[in-house]
Amino acid sequence: MRFARYLDESATVRVGVVGEDVVHAIDGVSDIVVLFDANADTLRQVGAAALKRATGVTPLEGLEYLAPLEPRTVRDFYAFEAHVRAGRTWRGLEMDPLWYEQPAFYFSNPYAAMGEGDVPLPPGCSQFDFELEVAAIVGVGGANVSPREGEELVIAYCVMNDWSARDVQQREMKLSMGPVKGKDTATGLGPWLVTKDELDDVREGNGFHLEMSARVNGQPYSRARWSDVYWSFGEMVSYAARGTEVRPGDVLGSGTCGTGCILELGQTHSSEQYPWLVAGDEVVATVERLGELRNRVVPGRAVVNLRTPS
Repeated sequence: MRFARYLDESATVRVGVVGEDVVHAIDGVSDIVVLFDANADTLRQVGAAALKRATGVTPLEGLEYLAPLEPRTVRDFYAFEAHVRAGRTWRGLEMDPLWYEQPAFYFSNPYAAMGEGDVPLPPGCSQFDFELEVAAIVGVGGANVSPREGEELVIAYCVMNDWSARDVQQREMKLSMGPVKGKDTATGLGPWLVTKDELDDVREGNGFHLEMSARVNGQPYSRARWSDVYWSFGEMVSYAARGTEVRPGDVLGSGTCGTGCILELGQTHSSEQYPWLVAGDEVVATVERLGELRNRVVPGRAVVNLRTPS
């Protein structure tokens, strides 16, 4: 099943089940996480009941998609070897053996989750980038779990676009604190959640035999396959829960797929061919079976100075 979170005609936040060309609202639910349970039965049962009702039906055309859930936490991993290797190659570095031993991640901003629509340029940013990813949604909590158990805790997937202010990120990472404000403005999720049983027939390697792609202003930029991923989501959940816990509504990003961002494309090819995003650009991030996430870059706010110049 596919579940969307959206604004209805009265600007009320709703959660519904996505059909062929309409969405069927689930009464009284604005946060899908309340429907998660130990075996996804509640989610399926409520979804099936909504599909049978004749009321609360809204056409998908023109629908204003929000992030499909309000994330409790957002961990973004670094799980595609092609992207990691490309980044190290242009810096003249070999792959670090440690990357093959543990799936690194950073915490991102759950308040910045968004669906389709306008993405503002981060304050002070002149090198704005998209990052094509897949996100897994934790449906059941757990602590100190095995990779196999971690796989069982995932309830659904969606397209993820990790918007990045590269120049802001580059400055702050000189302080050895990882990406912070450079990743803080927006994290695209959507357009809907797809329950993991929908993908069982295309499971391959550590992921799924599904194409990932991105277009900017209609031009093809990125292309990869989900099954290219080195670390599985089960392993990522296991690592996230090591010595602590994951909870329903936690979001785990796969990290950028190979060719999945302008930083990589510009370095591998040329910055003239792949320039940074500017206001007015449209980015469409697509994962086969998970849908298309459409966003337009718009002007952002000016930097607020921390101290008044003397």
